[in-house]
Amino acid sequence: MYLTIGKDIAVRDKSIVGIFDLDNTTTSKRTREFLARAEEAGEVIPCDDLPKSFLLTWEYGFSRVRLSELSAATLEKRLK
Repeated sequence: MYLTIGKDIAVRDKSIVGIFDLDNTTTSKRTREFLARAEEAGEVIPCDDLPKSFLLTWEYGFSRVRLSELSAATLEKRLK
């Protein structure tokens, strides 16, 4: 099964490690450091609009951070 995360982008549900709200998680210093390291490593896949959440995915031995303009609650409801 696939999860549509916005702008015609879909992610395999089995590859999703976690769905995180940007407003709540970026208050943590460790999360900001993690996102900065992922950005430097080229692991962040941006979205066109203002991101509200991010998904951490692991597929084929590679981790990716995918930004989404949809809220974490919306993405979680779509998974069910």
